[in-house]
Amino acid sequence: MGHPDNIYSLVADIGGTNTRVALAKGRQILEPTIRRYRNTEFPGLESVLRRYIADEGGVDPIAACVAVAGPVRDGKATLTNLDWTIDKDTLMRATGAETVAILNDLQAQGHALGHLDPTNIRTILPGPDSNPNAAKLVIGVGTGFNAAPVFDLEHGRIVTPSESGHANLPIRNEMELRLCQFVSTAHGFPAVEDVLSGRGLERVYAFLGNEANDPRECSAKDIMEACAKDTDPRAVAAAQLFTRILGTVCGNLSLIQLPFGGVYLVGGVTRAFAPHLTKFGFGDAFRDKGRFAGFMSNFAVHVIEDDYAALTGSAAHLVALGAALKD
Repeated sequence: MGHPDNIYSLVADIGGTNTRVALAKGRQILEPTIRRYRNTEFPGLESVLRRYIADEGGVDPIAACVAVAGPVRDGKATLTNLDWTIDKDTLMRATGAETVAILNDLQAQGHALGHLDPTNIRTILPGPDSNPNAAKLVIGVGTGFNAAPVFDLEHGRIVTPSESGHANLPIRNEMELRLCQFVSTAHGFPAVEDVLSGRGLERVYAFLGNEANDPRECSAKDIMEACAKDTDPRAVAAAQLFTRILGTVCGNLSLIQLPFGGVYLVGGVTRAFAPHLTKFGFGDAFRDKGRFAGFMSNFAVHVIEDDYAALTGSAAHLVALGAALKD
């Protein structure tokens, strides 16, 4: 099916495993145009985008924005868990778009806030009413881990990037120290992402097997299925330990950024954990900050259950960018 030229924007969400691409009209994602591609089937992002354009009948977008699971600097992005890079010249060449932008994937999630269907937002910890322009914090748990603060200022929204998943993992007790030692063998020190990610959950499961002198492997998907069906006590224990560490890290990041406008958890692992966070102790770990425990009630925590939120955020960023260019 053909599309009119120079009407729609092309937006893409490039994760460590899959790339999602769609067309947008303003901030609205055109759902029939959403396509998903497995990254292992392509040599690079340019090939993915060219395939998408062909699959959509040779569409000629007016603008393009890609959200990348990795650091972005000076208009060039490098994926953290995939040997791909992309820069603005390559993006312009691949899409033929006149205006292009490259965001970190958490930045795109931040730009989506306020433009998502409220039915796709699950509240885990309620908080007090806040100023609509209060700072917010997006935390992503999926193939990797990252976080990005969101600031709504007089001249527009700013979402600052970070690489929070590569900070050192916090340690609160002897078991967590042993867990850190268990996961640190790959990189020399235990990073947050070594535990708080899909493969991190698998490491937690393996760690508990090592502790019990009964080692065995289990995929993240099977661990979560076992939790839902309550068929594997070790899977439940792994999810509980994972959840408590997630609560601690999210609480630490909240004290750093003071997101009185709320904390928003995103990503595939987050969505899988959403039904279990409360019963597995996320709230207790989030608030476990000594004399600041009461202060932590200022921060509501939500889970975004929209798998395409980064696409919406990319489209919203292009709208804001277009308005800025006109000014």
